[in-house]
Amino acid sequence: MLQVMVTGALCAGVPSLIWAAPQTIAPEYDVIVIGSGFAGLAAAISAAENGAKVAVLEKMQVAGGNSSRSGGMMAIPGSSVQKEQGIEDSPAKLAADMKRIGLGLGDPEHIKVVTELAAPTFEWTKKQGVVWRTDLTGKGGHSARRCLITKEGTGQGILVPFMARLKELGVPVFTGVKVISLDKNKDGRVIGVTAREGYKFGKEDSGKTVEIKAKDGVILAFGGFSADIAYRTLLDPKLTANLKTTNQPGATAELMREASRIGANIIQADWIQFLPNTSPDEEGMGMGSHFASVGGSLYGLWLNTNTGKRFTDEFGDRKTATDAIFKVLDAKGRTISVTDAEGVESFKKVRPGAMEILKKNGAVKEYADLDALAKAYGMNPEVLKQTFADFNKSIEAGKDEEFNRKFDKGLKSLTHAPYYVSEMSPKIHHTMGGIATDTSTRVLSVVNDQPIPGLYAAGECTGGIHGAVRIGANAVMDCLVNGKVAGETVMKDAKK
Repeated sequence: MLQVMVTGALCAGVPSLIWAAPQTIAPEYDVIVIGSGFAGLAAAISAAENGAKVAVLEKMQVAGGNSSRSGGMMAIPGSSVQKEQGIEDSPAKLAADMKRIGLGLGDPEHIKVVTELAAPTFEWTKKQGVVWRTDLTGKGGHSARRCLITKEGTGQGILVPFMARLKELGVPVFTGVKVISLDKNKDGRVIGVTAREGYKFGKEDSGKTVEIKAKDGVILAFGGFSADIAYRTLLDPKLTANLKTTNQPGATAELMREASRIGANIIQADWIQFLPNTSPDEEGMGMGSHFASVGGSLYGLWLNTNTGKRFTDEFGDRKTATDAIFKVLDAKGRTISVTDAEGVESFKKVRPGAMEILKKNGAVKEYADLDALAKAYGMNPEVLKQTFADFNKSIEAGKDEEFNRKFDKGLKSLTHAPYYVSEMSPKIHHTMGGIATDTSTRVLSVVNDQPIPGLYAAGECTGGIHGAVRIGANAVMDCLVNGKVAGETVMKDAKK
């Protein structure tokens, strides 16, 4: 029996789901979904709810992809939670944020769809068993508190109930099945895939070749390619092997190449994003980035160890933050995220169980007072104390004169020792470009910009939505919204 097990960077308090899928892959399904992250599972549920016989194919040995490393935070403009708490927001406001942060490179119509469908998709996830916290927050680039986090504080809070729902619907999720070609008929319609069943990642000749037909369509949801050194350096020669990535090893570009081979248009693929606040003390995504983005961005501050001072808006967008951090690193400094005991307590509520992991792996360090912190990083203690004093005055005044940072309503003066620190070093994180689609997720041909019959795509493997920079929490929104849309569209097209 093939086994599906959802795993992730943080599993404290989250049950793993082990599900024995059928041993034999059927020769034909109505819909084949490639990829088992948020977009793929949402697409599979959606298609099945609309009457399709569906199979999910995942090349890795466990399901979840990069979604298993996600913090489980979704941007939801105009949500029921915002309305209950009296927060004014709208899809149009998030759309404006996306256009501004994305430097105008995101397609307005795609942005309109994803922002307007975010709230109804959020309600749909609750029907699938996802439980969301009700404490709203923002992320760098958002103009409103519109982001919600799963009860578990990780992407597990979405993956586990989605997998359980697929089991109810009778949808198998096959792991260790690598798609090697997208198959067309003589009329140019995608009619299925050729894959290697029993595939072991990294062993390209492993497994046996099987052909699987898709009567109504194939949905591509294989994610991005941040772990594919050859492909990313082809697009941007600076993204060499010495740069780490947050992505799981299977985030590679073979299906991007295959989609291109059969005529799919690939757009904006060289817009590749770093996650600025990841820890050099951890491999992959780790939990250090969550500490820095919550502990430092919401309840603390970021420091340049060369100066003992702040160096950027901790709540800025990812490109701005990344550029600022690299500037310090290029000057042989270090960048650290700092919060106090009060900030850590707030962080624990958002990411349950994370501090235990971070203390154990050394990504977060504790210092008794500011003198100890200054000594540890070679900073002038008087300068450091003045930095904190100035920052605390800004908190009390409710205005940041230095970087015009927005203050979270829960931020208190940083006077409660001990102090907690994570170091930050950007890692390659998200590929904004990819397969061109229409606003209903149909894949568009490079030849004539018309849909390739039988082929759909959703999630990070697509391009044209986020533009130059993706705002934090928008990936989960994008994947869930467009995954659900893909499942609906393939079945609508099947009825034509």
